Amino acid sequence: MTHDIRLLAPALATWLTAATTLSLPSALTYGLAAAAALTSLYLLTRPNHPAAAGGGTPPRSPSSSRQRSAGAAGSAPMRDLLNRVRDGGGGSGRRVVAGVVLACAAASACGVALRVTAVAGGPVRELARAERTATAEAVVTGDPRGKPRPGRQMIIIRARAEAVRRMKVRVPVLLIASDPRWLRLVPSQRVRLRGRFVPPKGHGLLAAVVIVRGPPTVLGPPSTLQRAAEHVRASLRAAVDRLPPDRRGVLPGMVVGDTSRLDPELAEDFRTAGLTHLLVVSGANLAIVVGAVLGLCRLAGLGRRRAPPVAVLAVLAFVIVARPEPSVLRAAVMGVIGILALFTGRERQGLPALAAAVLILVLIDPELARSYGFALSVLATAGLLVLAPPWRERLRRRLPGPLADALAVAAAAEVAVAPVLVMLSGEVGVVSVLANLLAAPAVAPATLLGALGAATALVSLPVARLIVWPAGLAVGWIIRVARTAAALPYATVPWTGGALGATALLAAGAVAVLILRSRRLRLVAAAAMAGVLTAVVAMRAMAPGWPPPGWQMVACDVGQGDALVLSAGPGQAVVVDTGPDPAPVDGCLRRLGVKDVPLLVFTHPHADHINGTSGVRRHRTVHGVLTTPAASGREARYTTGLRTRHAEPGQEWRVGDLTLSILAPPTATRALTPKDDGTTINNASIVLVARRPGFSALLAGDIETEVQRALEAAVPRVQVLKVPHHGSHTQEPRFLAAARASIALISVGEHNDYGHPSSSTLALLRNLHVQVHRTDQEGDIAIVRTNAGVTAITRH
Repeated sequence: MTHDIRLLAPALATWLTAATTLSLPSALTYGLAAAAALTSLYLLTRPNHPAAAGGGTPPRSPSSSRQRSAGAAGSAPMRDLLNRVRDGGGGSGRRVVAGVVLACAAASACGVALRVTAVAGGPVRELARAERTATAEAVVTGDPRGKPRPGRQMIIIRARAEAVRRMKVRVPVLLIASDPRWLRLVPSQRVRLRGRFVPPKGHGLLAAVVIVRGPPTVLGPPSTLQRAAEHVRASLRAAVDRLPPDRRGVLPGMVVGDTSRLDPELAEDFRTAGLTHLLVVSGANLAIVVGAVLGLCRLAGLGRRRAPPVAVLAVLAFVIVARPEPSVLRAAVMGVIGILALFTGRERQGLPALAAAVLILVLIDPELARSYGFALSVLATAGLLVLAPPWRERLRRRLPGPLADALAVAAAAEVAVAPVLVMLSGEVGVVSVLANLLAAPAVAPATLLGALGAATALVSLPVARLIVWPAGLAVGWIIRVARTAAALPYATVPWTGGALGATALLAAGAVAVLILRSRRLRLVAAAAMAGVLTAVVAMRAMAPGWPPPGWQMVACDVGQGDALVLSAGPGQAVVVDTGPDPAPVDGCLRRLGVKDVPLLVFTHPHADHINGTSGVRRHRTVHGVLTTPAASGREARYTTGLRTRHAEPGQEWRVGDLTLSILAPPTATRALTPKDDGTTINNASIVLVARRPGFSALLAGDIETEVQRALEAAVPRVQVLKVPHHGSHTQEPRFLAAARASIALISVGEHNDYGHPSSSTLALLRNLHVQVHRTDQEGDIAIVRTNAGVTAITRH
């Protein structure tokens, strides 16, 4: 199959120009736009000389001469340009293509420059440069998104500033709040807020980031369309209320992109299995809904002329309900492209339609040029249009038609987006194609019945609940596929991230294609793979596995947070903190073979220490929880059904031959409140000493210098020190020295925003002759008892 690629170069030029010029000063971008426009004008208006190209002057018929003379004189250059674009051959055709490409680049650069100029000046950017606090009015333009952060929940809201200091403005801003009342807002609501304006990081089209203080002051209701959309979304949530928790979290995400009830652990399983695209509004979901509408139109006897307007109305309704955000608009355009290509039976027209969509969307919203979501959508659609048809034809020679179609679609989409996914995650999904194949039969029933249930709930909630019940069964199958695939060994394979990783993956793909096309190379590759497999099996048989025999303690790599595991016997362990997310700590405990947790310790109620608790409780028995007496109640939602006690200085806990001694905080410590700052909560951490024959460790939570000084005299000599507060600069040298540890563990996330661990802390530990191990560089770190004392063994 041949594809029309004439629009490909203009679309890529528009995309690349926007992505590049977003980082440039507006004056330079204006200059580039002017240069590209002038060059384009020269190329497009340069006279054509067919004789010079060797083609001679084509004969003209009398009728064509009469039409030319009868037309307006100004139409001749345009007709000549259109003829050259249509013919596309020779030097003239190449000039026209180059001219069109430069014209698109000029338009893209000019659009970026205008927007950068708008956000780079004015009172909002002036406040941001000075980092001043001010009162402003803004209109919410996107759904508020909650994101756990240490000590509090961070809520991110996209908005458009409308007034600041009694001056009217109209620039995009990003609001960062912590009050949960911000989560109740709906796009199009106008609010008054007070906050500190700071410059946005990096280059983009934001005028400022506003750190909001307190709740919003709502100045008006949402627009009529947004009220209607929220009513539909709320009706769908009500319709799925009687489904099991996991299913009522996934189904609204599949239908309208509402993931407010989605369990983070389940979301991580979907990501590992390569099924995340099912949880967001995508072209595939939209295609299912609109395809059903077109099918109903055919049953109703509507012809080709009357069915498309109905389909367009369905698209508009879907976009409104799923929120008209850039990602939803992108999915709508891509979905319509795929449906039109399928509906007309002219798949070869899909690629120019895709290129046109890219060109239009980037011109409208230049920030899409740097959006990974946009790149994934474009690449997936391109894979379906370019790769899937020939693969389908080849697979049909050996497989049944439906299976060949499903396999070709899943493989084409996965191959197309793999380089971008590698850039983002540094992993290559191994099971994603199989997971998508298994989940595919349930996607359409779940989406269609969910959409029907949402519409029916507006009229009759009991009937809607009956409709979504079979949709819940379909979603249950998808959830089972996601969890099973994510639990498989090597579901994802580590790979170099960033641009280097993407380039390496593309090179590996090119080598694989060459191998598949040559019988001799296939034989060589098979022999090499057999040799490598034999070597890996031999090394695996001879090398010690994970965990190392006799492990006493493991610092789990959970990112920017703490999760420590103390061995308490076969299959048993005491867990101290659980990290920020459920999946990493669950994986760490699974690798350690821990099935029973006699005691779970929360050192203090910060998100990076307690938000992963559901991962600890997954398929394990937790007997009790120990918390700081200064608990704020934040941890209560994680300890439902568990016996909870407060730690007291001098208290000892024994689990087998493991003894835990509590050093801090004092029992008289007051309860924390949401208004307490991070330092107050950090200093309320439980500090404990873990001992067993031949092993001792000091686990210091996140205590800072004030409490470290107070505990200096009480610190016993230990072999292992868990460095307080992820190795931050708030360390008391005499506290660290008092432990006289030979090994220091720093639990920290790679490339974190806090600068942990501090260079001064690392230098201090080196001066104390302590061996430092970091989870961000070494992964899970196990402490093993040896004849000479203890040593650290890393999983990597």
